[in-house]
This record gives sequence, C-alpha cells and structure tokens, in this order.
Amino acid sequence: MKIDSARDRTDLEDRRLILKARDGDARALEELVYRYDEKVLSMAMSFVGDMDDAKDIYQEVFMRVYKALPKFEFRSRFSTYLYRIVTNACLSHRARSGKRSFVPIEDEPGEDQDSTKHGVTLLSPDRPDAAVINHEIASRIRAAVNTLSPRLRTVFVLRHHEGFKLREIAGIMECAEGTVKKYLFDATRRLRIQLEDIRI
Repeated sequence: MKIDSARDRTDLEDRRLILKARDGDARALEELVYRYDEKVLSMAMSFVGDMDDAKDIYQEVFMRVYKALPKFEFRSRFSTYLYRIVTNACLSHRARSGKRSFVPIEDEPGEDQDSTKHGVTLLSPDRPDAAVINHEIASRIRAAVNTLSPRLRTVFVLRHHEGFKLREIAGIMECAEGTVKKYLFDATRRLRIQLEDIRI
C-alpha cells in the first residue's frame, strides 16, 4: 500500500505507537504524547487564556488519553479523537471556573461572502495613542467573544485561533461540515454586529 500524504504517514505512526503503548511500552506512550503536546497546550491556552490553567488542562487531557487508549478503536484519526478530548476538557474547565479568554477577530475569505467585510485591526504602535486604543479594542473583543454560546465560541476559536479546517472542526465536534459553517457564520455575524462601531 502506497502512502500518499504526510497525514497518512502520521496516522500509521500514531497507530503503531498506540498499539505498542497498549502493550506496556512506556517509551511509545511518551513519543505519542510528544507528537501532540505543543498543539494540546496551544489549544488549551487559546480557550482559557491563562498558562497555569492551560497546563492543568494539558495534564487532564493526557490522563484521559492514557485511561482511554485501550478502548480506542481507530474509527477516527487519533488526532481528531485527541482534539475532541481537548475541546471537551476546555469547555468543562470554563464551565467550572467561569474564566474568560481572548480570541482575535479575522475575516474568513470565501466562507462568509454575504456579510459585510470589516474586521477589527489594532493600530500600529508608532501612533502615540495606539496603546490606549488597542487596549480598548482588545477589551471590546473579549467582551464580545464571551457572549457567544459554547458551540459558537468553540468553532470560532478552533478556526480563527488554532487554524483548523472546517472538515477537521466537524470531526472534532462530531457534526456535519455544513453545521460548522453555520456556527462560524453566526459567530462572525454576532461579533461584527457588536463591534460595528469600531472604525480605525
């Protein structure tokens, strides 16, 4: 069987490591964690906005993976399965703590053609009043993002902050790609309505 893509090679390597880890190979488990640790920490930080909390989530995620690995049936990519665990852990943490985090607003070319194209851009630091205005803009964005429902916020974070493709988000959230597009459209529209007075 010819392997045509890096993703296929990654999937095969993940499978090899998982099977070895199930047999008690601690080094294989360590390598599996190493392959994804930076992405898991990055995702956690995107959701919670605090490094200490992100590290707690990181630990929780890999503990969950360790306990669930014997039951993993390879029905999906391991990465999709892992990122689903990360997303659920982040949402659970947020519900428990009530803490908020910051996500930047960006336009999504080609996926939101009917909406008015105006994003939020921070000022150049060369401008004397940039620091004050940028702080105000960032505060407004944080407040707007915090009003989104958990699902809308999750899709927005995964797409705009973590850079996942729509089909990947659909796999992580276990829903249709069309549903992800709708969530993303709704999230972007709601944020633009709340921030429409910002014109720099």
